[in-house]
Amino acid sequence: MASRKSRPERRQEPLSRERIVAAAVELLDTVGEGGLTFRALAERLATGPGAIYWHVTGKNELLAAAVDAVIAPTLAGDDTGTTPQEAIRSLALGVFDAIDAHPWVGTTLAQLPRTPGKSPMLRVFERIGRQVQALRVPEAAQFTAASALLSYILGVAGQNAANTRAAQANADRANTDQANTDRAAFLDAVATAWRELDPDQYRFTRDVAGQLREHDDRAEFVAGIDLILAGITAGRADGRTRP
Repeated sequence: MASRKSRPERRQEPLSRERIVAAAVELLDTVGEGGLTFRALAERLATGPGAIYWHVTGKNELLAAAVDAVIAPTLAGDDTGTTPQEAIRSLALGVFDAIDAHPWVGTTLAQLPRTPGKSPMLRVFERIGRQVQALRVPEAAQFTAASALLSYILGVAGQNAANTRAAQANADRANTDQANTDRAAFLDAVATAWRELDPDQYRFTRDVAGQLREHDDRAEFVAGIDLILAGITAGRADGRTRP
């Protein structure tokens, strides 16, 4: 009599919200937002979609939780002993690096519904706002200052991640993993094209073409943060800060 084959274990660990979110992050890193379905997630977790719905009500909640999981490490640091400028700079770089490592975060944030009080970036906004208050920005201008910083961080980090994703896609199509080389080649091509623009219509763009070719995304990002902070502190110092 033939022996009955044993069925493989479906799950080694109890299913939990934390495991589901971690698996969702892995899936998003691999296939992007379009590939995140409850069916694909269930296959990765070796369970059924119904078991996932017990912990997460829908895709929007799952995406928000995945963003929170990616951003959470940037909020784990202690600002004690740092200036407000240093704390904001460190937080901004943490978010920049997190989105660079997980490019789907930028597009996901734009797609999530604006549910009052439940934004995945609310804790980042709170952290920035406390440092704005520590800079002694007038109360009427604090929202504007914190919002400007958050918008800059998300906008630049998201665009950088999109550019990185596009460069990697081009590298994949060319069957090569030289994404950095592709980026350098892309910037060189754009800078060359800028230099060939009409000098009357695009004088400034032609002048900075060389800087585009040689710039570092992360350094430029920090420089932008410093410009905003300089404006905030200058406005506070001479009383020009307005809501």
